[in-house]
Amino acid sequence: MDLDQVSWNNQLINDSNAVIIDVRTEEEFSEGFIPGALNIDIYKGQGFVYLIEELDKSKNYYVYCKAGGRSAQACSIMNQLGFKSAFNLVGGIMKWQGEIVLL
Repeated sequence: MDLDQVSWNNQLINDSNAVIIDVRTEEEFSEGFIPGALNIDIYKGQGFVYLIEELDKSKNYYVYCKAGGRSAQACSIMNQLGFKSAFNLVGGIMKWQGEIVLL
């Protein structure tokens, strides 16, 4: 499900069952990420699917990338794998107004 920046953040901060996933490359992730995010690179293809399948399907997943395209694709894959709650951040981290962790 696509959520705008405000809805995604508001839902996230009120969700005790939330997991944040950043589907960008490791290089992109190292340039800054949303606090608490797991980095699972969608470009790893089948490796991405294997890593996603290991996740707890009872959790709520908040997924983002740079602009929202890859994370929308990731949410679609997650839904096909039986995840009920995968929320795409429309506009990605480029439009993110919240905190960003810099390494």
